[in-house]
Amino acid sequence: MTTLYVRFLLAPMYEAALPRLIGLLGEFSPTVEALPPDAALVDLGGAVRYFGRDAVELAAVIRVRALALYGVECVIGAGPGPMLARMAARTASPGVTRVVPGDPGAVAEFLAGQPVAALPGVGAATARTLCEYGLDTLDRVAAAPQGTLQRLTTARVGRELHEKARGVDRTRVTPNAATRSTAAERPFPRDELDPYRHRRALLSLADELGARLRDGKQVCRSLTLTVRYADRSTTTRSRTLPEPTAHTAALSTAAYRMYETLGLQRARVRGLGLRAEGLRPVEGCAHQLTFDPADERARALEAVADRARARFGPGAIVPGRLAA
Repeated sequence: MTTLYVRFLLAPMYEAALPRLIGLLGEFSPTVEALPPDAALVDLGGAVRYFGRDAVELAAVIRVRALALYGVECVIGAGPGPMLARMAARTASPGVTRVVPGDPGAVAEFLAGQPVAALPGVGAATARTLCEYGLDTLDRVAAAPQGTLQRLTTARVGRELHEKARGVDRTRVTPNAATRSTAAERPFPRDELDPYRHRRALLSLADELGARLRDGKQVCRSLTLTVRYADRSTTTRSRTLPEPTAHTAALSTAAYRMYETLGLQRARVRGLGLRAEGLRPVEGCAHQLTFDPADERARALEAVADRARARFGPGAIVPGRLAA
């Protein structure tokens, strides 16, 4: 099995392009796993036979199409499984596909000498523990007995370390029709200093994301705000919501609070982006009753607005602040 790990070099403000890029990958293989906000795994097992091209040639076509159609460069790693493809992509550069051959000798040569933290799934705490006992590279971890690794970590982690350090990867590319995040952005026609216009853009983003989530019968667990400045630098803030929701008022309130924590003073803002993360089906998600008539009326009006938009278009009903 040949797997590609494709990381699109998206600016933080343009994460909403990921679904279209995932669709591009779907033209080469039906087995595509989206990894928001900017990457994907592609199983090329059938594509290599169907197109009569190897992984490097297919990766070159993907790179050219992503650049020509969407103006997005990408970094691609290829390997006999998702783990090795990810690790190959870390050392790849734009325009060059890093390939790990499938034979055991080449895999062992690729892994030898790499730091243990380079192994997917190994966090800072586990890496620190292993380094304290001299197991700082993957070839040393591979040479250690499995029982030793299990005593230093846990039974499951030790077993996985023992296998992965030898190049054994039991994970598979899992197509995920439902994305785990969705994003929207609002670039300004010029560098914007007015906080009022910043807040209008945030309300517009929350309204768009809320309508999109409700239409897909989904709720989100957290929000991430991205502010892009005139010098192309960015600032991000994330907030976990009190409960999973698709309610526009809750989303806009969280976005306002994140914006306020930035304390922007006459900042030249080029654009704002909002990403809803931790998406899940609305079925089974609880809603805390507030016994607040205003909240109930707002949710009832929201349902009416959704039906009007579905019939007459997305601009049929908008918040009053956005009507001007």
